[in-house]
Amino acid sequence: MLTFNYSIWILVLPAVMFLVLGLGGKYMKPVVSGVLGTITMAITTVLAYLTAYQYFFSVGKAADGTYKAIEAFNFEWLRFTDTLHIDLGMYIDAISSMMLIVITTVSLMVHIYSLGYMKGEKGFQRYYAFLSLFSFSMLGLVVATNIFQMYIFWELVGVSSFLLIGFYYTKPSAVAASKKAFIVTRFADFFFLIGILLLSYFTKTFDFGTLTAVGAPCFSSFAGASFLGISAISWTMFLIFMGGVGKSALLPFHVWLPDAMEGPTPVSALIHAATMVVAGVFLIARLFPIYLFQTPEVLHLIGYIGAITAIFAAVVACTQTDIKRVLAFSTISQIAYMITALSVSGYDGHDGLGYMASMFHLFTHAFFKALLFLGAGAIIHAVHSNEMDDMGGLWKKMPIANWTFLIACLAIAGIFPFSGFFSKDEILAAALHHDIVLFSILFIAAGLTAFYMFRLYFRIFHYENKQYHHAPHDAGPSMSIPLIFLAVVTVVAGWLIPFDTLITADGKAFESHIDPLVAGLSIGIALVGIVGAYVFYFKKNEKPDQVATSLGWFYRATHNKFYFDEIWMFATRSIIFKCVSKPMAWIDVNVIDGFMNGLAYVSHQASEAIKGFQSGRIQQYALIYLVGALVLIVTFCGWLVAFITK
Repeated sequence: MLTFNYSIWILVLPAVMFLVLGLGGKYMKPVVSGVLGTITMAITTVLAYLTAYQYFFSVGKAADGTYKAIEAFNFEWLRFTDTLHIDLGMYIDAISSMMLIVITTVSLMVHIYSLGYMKGEKGFQRYYAFLSLFSFSMLGLVVATNIFQMYIFWELVGVSSFLLIGFYYTKPSAVAASKKAFIVTRFADFFFLIGILLLSYFTKTFDFGTLTAVGAPCFSSFAGASFLGISAISWTMFLIFMGGVGKSALLPFHVWLPDAMEGPTPVSALIHAATMVVAGVFLIARLFPIYLFQTPEVLHLIGYIGAITAIFAAVVACTQTDIKRVLAFSTISQIAYMITALSVSGYDGHDGLGYMASMFHLFTHAFFKALLFLGAGAIIHAVHSNEMDDMGGLWKKMPIANWTFLIACLAIAGIFPFSGFFSKDEILAAALHHDIVLFSILFIAAGLTAFYMFRLYFRIFHYENKQYHHAPHDAGPSMSIPLIFLAVVTVVAGWLIPFDTLITADGKAFESHIDPLVAGLSIGIALVGIVGAYVFYFKKNEKPDQVATSLGWFYRATHNKFYFDEIWMFATRSIIFKCVSKPMAWIDVNVIDGFMNGLAYVSHQASEAIKGFQSGRIQQYALIYLVGALVLIVTFCGWLVAFITK
């Protein structure tokens, strides 16, 4: 039987390249560091594809036709008990194999694209070192054999994003954005860690294989345990989900993601398309049997959080003018789509449609969202601005960017036959058959998605013919080739990959099909959105301003992202800082420091009082000794007389 012994190099290569470029990059020419990083990622990509191919078509398929998880390797790192220990290894199953393809492909495209986009930038070697670290962190996260290993790489992803978002460290807005991303996600990860500790306390294991086995006996220890009338297992799984809320930028922890656009545009593609932002989706998919069988009420709540986030982000995206922020809110909405799909899934056969659809959309979204961000980078590179008002009429000047961007917009809008149609159709079908309310919300969000994406497309490539200081043109081969490759994948992925056979909740293949009703409704609402965008934004007119004026406060609130940033700042400054941090600081200074300072003062005064006894004069020492001896003799004699007379 074939083994995955070589798969360890999928992690080792980017880790080694991070060290090589991080420590030795300053001694290399920039182009050398870029080429080294790109070649290493290309080799990693080949190994990832080989691993996925062997899993799906050879090693992973059991005799009964189901796909089983395989530990490529695993070694014990820290032991607490016989069953509770932290291991480090590689866990190869259907979703980790899929994620290996997604991460390495997108990362390779970003590496190639960055050779042109980042050319001449100060810190070019440092940039490629951070890309290698980011790739290593994301790969380690998806192949983790246990939840604590996942948490370690989860935090490494956070560190990597902090470094890349703040790459332009001399730019105050970039520094602020990197700190915001790091702090918000760390705040959410605190709940994740508590959830992990509670889970391990009750189940006595971190191991994914043990935890996700259907009917796992380790959950019997949760029986009867509760807090505030809610079962301990529900609290535990909700706290774990909170880590996903932060990383996947769901309400209310979404505020960091739009600001993360301060980093280089290829980094935005990596964050949005590879693993960081979809880590929350992957986390729920990895622990799906627990959520479904142990805490269905938490899974139901997760679905509504996802649906509300999807419609919220779609509405906000309709009013943003920075093209990267439009795409950021688009990502928030699409991630929420995937989360909601998991919540309306069963486990067996076709009942697990939501699970399959979520993974399918994660896969297709990765490629067309990477295409959108890299396309946006090409546009920004040409016009030197992120704002729509500085763009227009680029369809003739940048034909490659125009056609590839249009393909991505059609895919995310769910237009047949592009890949986004197939995956979004399956999500809507699963929602329709399980929860009509969730279906209705996602259906409206689908129409808004088509509207804001074609608003973006028309404003950039049509609308009006701008007069540019420098004639815009398509980028060179290093930037154009990734765009063309991702566009091709976006066109064919929905047709070629049988997700209902390869990636299912129970590991068993089932036959899915296009629901004519759902497909008709989905395409219909998308066309309504596209036509609406065409009417408002294909040519410059007064309609957008008139609608904005008529909507009044609602438009202002939407344009200001419903003031979530202001709410968080108020909560941080007025509640956390004033009501929590300030009293704690007072206690620290006046009680803790005061007590320690008091001890120091008493010690100082005591030493001042007795330091005269150490004068260095022998006569004084002899006198003190004599007096002390006499005191002891008199005391002893007094005690002896009292004892005899008694």
